[in-house]
Amino acid sequence: MIGELAVCVVGIYACFLTWQLTQESVTTQSYGGQKFRYFVFLNVAQSLCASLVGYIYLSLRRKKLDLPPPALQRIYLRCSLFSTVAPLFGYASLKHIDYPTMILGKSCKLVPVLLMNFLIYRRTFAWHKYVVVALITTGVSCFMLLHQQEGDEGSAKRGGKTNSLYGLALLAINLLMDGATNSTQDQIFHRFKVSGSSMMVFMNLISSTLMALYLLLYPFTTELGDALAFCAAHPRIIYDILLFGFCGAIGQCFIFHTLERFGAVSLVTVTVTRKMFSILLSFFWFDHHLTIGQWGAVGLVFVGIGMEAYMKRSGADKGKVVKTTVLQGGSALNQNGKQDGMIDSRKADKPHQS
Repeated sequence: MIGELAVCVVGIYACFLTWQLTQESVTTQSYGGQKFRYFVFLNVAQSLCASLVGYIYLSLRRKKLDLPPPALQRIYLRCSLFSTVAPLFGYASLKHIDYPTMILGKSCKLVPVLLMNFLIYRRTFAWHKYVVVALITTGVSCFMLLHQQEGDEGSAKRGGKTNSLYGLALLAINLLMDGATNSTQDQIFHRFKVSGSSMMVFMNLISSTLMALYLLLYPFTTELGDALAFCAAHPRIIYDILLFGFCGAIGQCFIFHTLERFGAVSLVTVTVTRKMFSILLSFFWFDHHLTIGQWGAVGLVFVGIGMEAYMKRSGADKGKVVKTTVLQGGSALNQNGKQDGMIDSRKADKPHQS
């Protein structure tokens, strides 16, 4: 299982890097003296590509894509709505908060996952999960803040922006919606035993439908017509958009597989630490040196990751449960029907102790 997770981590890191490069290519380069500024249209293309790739992946694995039952359709709709709307609050918050606050927000994404799991589904985790989250969140936050302090003058100027209560509220809504998305995805796997690739297909189909309806029906935007006219005037961008969409879709294959096999906490840990590890790689590649504080922050992250790996190997994250049943779809459940290391607090007689 550790080897499988390592493959997922490498796949997510590599796909994130490639996807960011293609995104930068689409949004920053000039096409006949003009730049492409139609981001909702771009997200629709991304979601449609992800649905297609997810369907192809299912077909290659000879798995049937069945229409979800009505109850699951409603949950998919809610989850897709969260994931579609959440980035809008994140983008809006950037106008009202400073750069260090933005970094702290991005570094603390694990906390809302645990919080929303409890608030929405009354689920709690094994005690060591909270320690691991605290270590990784503290380590990543400190590392990124220390790195920002050593940045160029442009970063310093962004950091000079003052925070407003409105901006902090927007950031909090963004983080809570992300946490609600991840916790709901966990709930779908536990309750319906779907595969990650089928979830990928349906969530992206619903997201693309929601965004397409916005483009078609919202009376105060002409983005759809403008984007299509831009593509007609500059056909080369169609290739770049498709490349962007399929790079993101391959990354989503790794993301949804990680969700299915290891849960939302593991996935968010991978995505939260990605930026730190990419900075570390550039430091070593260009023979730069870390400060003592940065080494300490990296140490906290590795202690958290090491603790999680040790607890998985020793079986300590199963708490008092010994017997484990693996159901179809790859979800590992204990004898009470809950995922290893996770307890339903509505049925627990007393706090979980390992």
